[in-house]
Amino acid sequence: MSLASWFRWNEPPNRISQRNPTEMVVETLMMELSWQTKQAEKQQRERENEYRKIKTGVDYGWLVSYPKQSYDISPGERLQLEDMCTKIHPSYCGPVILRFRQLIAEYEPEVQEVSRLFRSVLQEAAEKIKEEEEAKKLARQWNTKNKTSLSLTTFKSRSRISPFISDIKTISEDVERGTQPTRRVWSMPEFRNAKDY
Repeated sequence: MSLASWFRWNEPPNRISQRNPTEMVVETLMMELSWQTKQAEKQQRERENEYRKIKTGVDYGWLVSYPKQSYDISPGERLQLEDMCTKIHPSYCGPVILRFRQLIAEYEPEVQEVSRLFRSVLQEAAEKIKEEEEAKKLARQWNTKNKTSLSLTTFKSRSRISPFISDIKTISEDVERGTQPTRRVWSMPEFRNAKDY
């Protein structure tokens, strides 16, 4: 018996990731949120340092040590955001991140505002997904209705309509023949007296 069988670390991993795509979307979006929160906090500190530098005229930045991350999202809000992330389809993950980064660059929010901005992007994406699903559903319904109506149309088209062969008397026939029309008015039903028989 060789020792190699005892040590599994030298064998290549055969397992494919067992993670669900939804879990991967949630993890990716939440990592983006935490990264943007850190960046917003860093920018806020830099703005405060610039303000102090302008106000006092002295730079004490070399003396100050900052904590790694002082702002954290509350657990309840984090759970709500994770729940909203589960509603995002994997194909929308990239566009959601791009939109979030675009809004961050545009508004340069404070640290506390980043999670609200993220929530608005998630809501916007969820609404877009819902609209597209409804449009697909309507398109499917329309296609099934069209298929049934086309089959009815082809069925009805088999029966031939001949407009020139008709038992219905019209005024134009009488005019064309040069004959006098009968006594009845064409819009009214014909009633005959017993004398006429």
